[in-house]
Amino acid sequence: MSIARYMGHFRMAALACVAGLGLTGASAVQAAQPAAAAAQASAEQPLYSSRGAATCQKCHSGAESVSPDKYYAKGFDKNVLDILATPHGSKGDAHSPFGQHECESCHGPSEQHVQSGSDPTTHRKVSPTVVFIGPNKSSIAERNKACLSCHENGLRMDWAGSQHQNHNLACVSCHTIHVAKDPILVRATQPEKCFSCHAAQRALSFQLSHHPIREGQVVCTDCHNPHGSPGPTLLKKVRVTDTCYSCHADKRGPNLWEHQPVREDCTNCHNPHGSVNPRLLKEKVPFLCLDCHAATNDMGAVGVSVHSVQPNSGSFYIYGDRSCLNCHSQIHGSNSPSGSTFFR
Repeated sequence: MSIARYMGHFRMAALACVAGLGLTGASAVQAAQPAAAAAQASAEQPLYSSRGAATCQKCHSGAESVSPDKYYAKGFDKNVLDILATPHGSKGDAHSPFGQHECESCHGPSEQHVQSGSDPTTHRKVSPTVVFIGPNKSSIAERNKACLSCHENGLRMDWAGSQHQNHNLACVSCHTIHVAKDPILVRATQPEKCFSCHAAQRALSFQLSHHPIREGQVVCTDCHNPHGSPGPTLLKKVRVTDTCYSCHADKRGPNLWEHQPVREDCTNCHNPHGSVNPRLLKEKVPFLCLDCHAATNDMGAVGVSVHSVQPNSGSFYIYGDRSCLNCHSQIHGSNSPSGSTFFR
């Protein structure tokens, strides 16, 4: 074999060896990249604390001895252990937060919060993954996501797109978790919680005629579903009348003779939150009736007009404080064959 031919074979073998080494190196780099990415993601992923609630209770115990350099102030920790007396704190229930990851079921994996030291300038530690109250609270979406991960069915199924969600309310805006009894779930304290935002309805509840809300016999959730509803104004029923009929079944009918405003919407005549007029009426009778029956000849030859109800006019509609209901006593409807005018 000539030297030239020998050198040619040598170069070909060397090139093949280099190419082989190059492919092997590239494959090794490609294989190492996902492993490195996985290791980095694992390092960035929050971890659950090793001892769970036992670690949290070292600082968040509600004891008077809690030092001011802890993450939360005493005010936040005052009732923190009361959660153990609630369904959320039941370790025997696999669906309960304490039956899963205890405190971190709601606050998220927070080992970094446990291991971090206090900042000497602010005396604060790294926040837990989800913070519900306080100056460092998480976004509304993050806080609500923690609650809706369990509470997404039943009365909460219409939460998405509801008025309260569209007004950027968080679950903890109404609910208090670290107490033995959530005030919004107790009939005696629920109205005041709602009235903290709905001041107009609070004022109406002090009117002469009102539903017995202040007396504790009726509460807001008897009529409304604050988590969302297919009906108007968060009513539990689709129609206003159906909501009213749940208590006022005697007005439901069907009747042989029906008063159209009654069948259409009870709020045509009544203000359910309160009124200065008897029976929650929006106006005093007969002026309420005249909103629809003005300038008609339903009541005789004279008819009803603005002039016929003026003071000192002698009209029997006003004179002597008489009203339409003196005669039309069955105004919600009548089953009498001769009850077309709601006399009987």
